[in-house]
Amino acid sequence: METISGGSPPPSPPPSVPANVKPELVEVPRHPERPAIPKYSMISRRGVGTSGRHISLLTNHFKVSVNVPDAVFYQYSVSITSEDNKAVESKGIGRKLIDRLYQTYSSEFSGKRFAYDGEKSLYTVGPLPQNKSEFTVLLEESFSKHESGSPDGGESPSTAIKRSKRSYRSKTYKVEISYAAKIPLNSIALALKGIEIDNSTQDALRVLDIILRQHAANRGCLLVRQSFFHDDSRNFNDVGGGVTGVKGFHSSFRTTQGGLSLNMDVSTTMILTPGPVIDFLIANQNVREPRNVDWMKAKRMLKNLRVKTKHNNMEFKIIGLSEKPCNQQYFPMKLKNRDGAGVEAQIVEITVYEYFSKHCGIKLGYSAYLPCLDVGKPKRPNYLPLELCSLISLQRYKKALSSMQRASLVEKSRQKPQERIKTVTEAVRSYCYDEDPVLSSCGISIEKQLTHVDGRILEPPKLKVGNSEDCIPRNGRWNFNNKTLLNPTSISKWAIVNFSARCDISHISRELINCGRRKGINIERPHTLIEEDQQSRRGSPLARVERMFELIRDKLPGPPEFILCVLAERKNSDIYGPWKKRSLSDFGIVTQCMSPTKINDQYLTNVLLKINSKLGGINSLLAIEHSPHIPLIVDTPTMILGMDVSHGSPGRSDMPSVAAVVGSRCWPLISRYRASVRTQSPKVEMIDALYKPLANGNDDGIIRELLVDFFQTSKGHKPKQIIVFRSYYIVVVVSLPLCLP
Repeated sequence: METISGGSPPPSPPPSVPANVKPELVEVPRHPERPAIPKYSMISRRGVGTSGRHISLLTNHFKVSVNVPDAVFYQYSVSITSEDNKAVESKGIGRKLIDRLYQTYSSEFSGKRFAYDGEKSLYTVGPLPQNKSEFTVLLEESFSKHESGSPDGGESPSTAIKRSKRSYRSKTYKVEISYAAKIPLNSIALALKGIEIDNSTQDALRVLDIILRQHAANRGCLLVRQSFFHDDSRNFNDVGGGVTGVKGFHSSFRTTQGGLSLNMDVSTTMILTPGPVIDFLIANQNVREPRNVDWMKAKRMLKNLRVKTKHNNMEFKIIGLSEKPCNQQYFPMKLKNRDGAGVEAQIVEITVYEYFSKHCGIKLGYSAYLPCLDVGKPKRPNYLPLELCSLISLQRYKKALSSMQRASLVEKSRQKPQERIKTVTEAVRSYCYDEDPVLSSCGISIEKQLTHVDGRILEPPKLKVGNSEDCIPRNGRWNFNNKTLLNPTSISKWAIVNFSARCDISHISRELINCGRRKGINIERPHTLIEEDQQSRRGSPLARVERMFELIRDKLPGPPEFILCVLAERKNSDIYGPWKKRSLSDFGIVTQCMSPTKINDQYLTNVLLKINSKLGGINSLLAIEHSPHIPLIVDTPTMILGMDVSHGSPGRSDMPSVAAVVGSRCWPLISRYRASVRTQSPKVEMIDALYKPLANGNDDGIIRELLVDFFQTSKGHKPKQIIVFRSYYIVVVVSLPLCLP
């Protein structure tokens, strides 16, 4: 027998089966199969509630009728390239090009109107004649005619009339429109009947919303997602710092139980206060005079903003500032040769101040001693004096507001219900959506009256407080005056710090201790009272907080369990943010801030309710929790989860989103919760830390953390059912499997 090189000999062949043997099929016993993993699904609604007192309500929804239900939206991809075949990415130019394209080639589109999203998609009702088309579009932009010379270098001026002339420069673009997809409008009607196919319903709603955006864009509005804002000074509210809140509207189509509706609501966004540039800088930097402006900050603030000039009514984009003041900033200017052709033009050095004074007849004032705005190009500057320039309206301010600005915005944006109803109703009537050519082509008509719906006012829940007393709400409020807390804590090692010059913290300490005793909280005298010195009050908020913590370390033998912080301003103190970050994030010390304008039992009671909860006490429980009649929860260990994600302000795209999940504990109680917080990528709605496997096989996710806490606080019971509260349907569908085994 041969052997295989490098291995053992092959096995012998099986023996022959005797002729008198009859083969039989032997069944091999199988291991029991694992039960199939159940498929989780959303719980369907069992019916409509009936409890409570029935009332009629007005909603900010306007009923929508679809008179051409079989209409089909055709989606087309839009590609825009410039003369040098480079893709055009600027969002601002897209709508201008598509408008000019339709004006030029409307006959080639069989009269069909577009709905353009401003970027790469275009929609029509019904198909275009061609699946793919290319068009050459000529776009004209007005600009100042520089034959007369200017601070960026030009020819010598001749007359003032020439200087005021405008010319037009044209740029050629290539626009390619190609078919992408069909979106049937009847998918909305099917969804209202409970039949949803793919994502066509959401796609159809998205197209309708794009039509609304285009309608607003045609009116010259500032667009911010589904909100739009008019350039009307009556809608402007100055909030300080060169920032203005502008009132507008949010509009979107929604599917509801009553059918398709238009949701219309008031909205507010922030813009830079339009007007003279120097006035903006003074307000933005909170200085009194132009000479006090920090020009390095001003340069960063003004970059890429658009201004309009007084002397020739032209618009420019700021790219920077001049290095020297207006009366010292030179630039080369060509002088037109009047002696005849063939002689080179003379180039002279002239200051911006001298140019506008001698050649434009403009006498400059304060801006002669200030830097100029550079509105040219990096290698070819174009200088304009500050006092000749004003910021154009509707330029968004995307940075976070200060506490003072937020407070001012809230105060000035507040509207009573009747005012809000009037504002929204008048907006729907004035915008004449029924006359929009794209909406009318698919038979969309919108009612002009608010929608009536049936509502119910439920009985407010009763609370159980100390001494087995019931706390019954009156006028929508639970009043804890003359009540003891259910499980009051005790406070021994604590301190008071005072950032306010008007508050007597000794008096606050005595009143807080006395009020605490009446609530059942045993509060000992504070270890120390720390006053901020007068010199520190002149520092920045961060410096003041740092100095206060230095005093705390000097006067306390160790970290206190609690610090009461008295602030000077209510709701809008600049100290609040730095103080909370330093105390909680850096030192892990529980704090409570207060800014009392009037010390009374009601105010101190509300403060003590927060302090008691932060230190582990229980203020109250739902009265029903003391009853064995909570449906579905008392007999079966049940865990309740609540999830949400908070995002940074629109201008802070680099700020991480914060995911928070709370889980119930101490079953069968349902009002005791533990919170778990994680940061994640900006603007991400999905919570990616629900389940987080580690390399060693363990899980560091939020769900496991809360499950362990439930087990430890519920006498060793594991939850047999979990109730999750989470907004956004698609997020819930995707997140649900991550929460469950």
